[in-house]
Amino acid sequence: MAGIYIHIPFCKQKCHYCNFYTTGSLKYRKDFVRAIKLEVRSRKNYLKPNKITTVYFGGGTPSMLSVNELNDIMGVIYEVYDVVPGSEITLESNPDDINYEYLNDLKKNSPINRLSIGIQSFFDDDLEYLHRVHDSRGAKKSIENSLKAGFKNITIDLIYGIPTLTNDKWVKNINLFFDYNLPHLSSYSLTVEKKTALDVLIRNQKLANIDEKQSIEHFNTLIELTENRSYVNYEISNFAKRGYYSKHNSIYWLGGHYIGLGPSAHSYNGVSRQWNVMNMKKYCENDPAHIIAEKEVLSKNQMYNEYVLTSLRTSWGSDTEHILNMFGADYSNHFIRTILPFIENGKIAQKGSVYKLTTSGKLFADGIASSLFFGF
Repeated sequence: MAGIYIHIPFCKQKCHYCNFYTTGSLKYRKDFVRAIKLEVRSRKNYLKPNKITTVYFGGGTPSMLSVNELNDIMGVIYEVYDVVPGSEITLESNPDDINYEYLNDLKKNSPINRLSIGIQSFFDDDLEYLHRVHDSRGAKKSIENSLKAGFKNITIDLIYGIPTLTNDKWVKNINLFFDYNLPHLSSYSLTVEKKTALDVLIRNQKLANIDEKQSIEHFNTLIELTENRSYVNYEISNFAKRGYYSKHNSIYWLGGHYIGLGPSAHSYNGVSRQWNVMNMKKYCENDPAHIIAEKEVLSKNQMYNEYVLTSLRTSWGSDTEHILNMFGADYSNHFIRTILPFIENGKIAQKGSVYKLTTSGKLFADGIASSLFFGF
């Protein structure tokens, strides 16, 4: 089984922390929808077999497209791919785009069955720091409208570690999520990516910098409160009621295959990775049968390293039996030897052939994984 990711790069304004490819201009909107449909058809043989279980409209801001435009794209996907009945079809959205009329139309007249809403915080000063378009009232209203329209499979994003976000406000953010009884939460620590507006503003001392100690406190609070409410932390930044894990993102974490459509979108078919040109004009004007993309054929070392990096982030953990079967004894022996110090210091828990991060280990996930890499 495999997934389709569609990158919709349109945004009303760029958030200070965002390093994804986006554009504030709608000049190429019609050309973009046409180009996406052409790319779907031209790359129909990329995934083999081509049974699809998830479709994910990400961005950018996919909710800036009309329901008719979303249906137009989905119609071609149904035409080209074998989309399994009951597949998860997600739309990322911003609170300011999804009024009740839009959501009601989406629910009644499209195959979208899951919403991912970029709330980030329920407090205006946090949203202002992040340079979000919506305010706290709009954040709450977007959830209420989504529930009113009949959507049940809803996830929201919350960011912690924002300098304006006190510990008390962070608890209130999480409790508001609980109050809406939503089945899924994605929560990330604010990070300062190079060349973003946030990076520039902090370096020029126009915005307060991130306090790593505060971020750790927020993370520990998040773990404690979600665990008390029986949400499963099935991936470091993702919490869900049972039966509501993100099927699409799980494909990434479990090494599944996916095709990425649109400018800057990434694809993986088990052998190689490729990523489309990061330019709207070039993407729309290029011959769709020869999409401008870069490609990398993965070595055995790279495949092993990616398995460790992604699997260790999940509640399923890394399995040395899988490593042995997929990569061989040299790799499984290397893993067992290099992970031992992290078991001894309490960052990793072992049960049989499966190794998982402890709560304290989750704070150092990337560093632990890189220590286990082969060939570095």
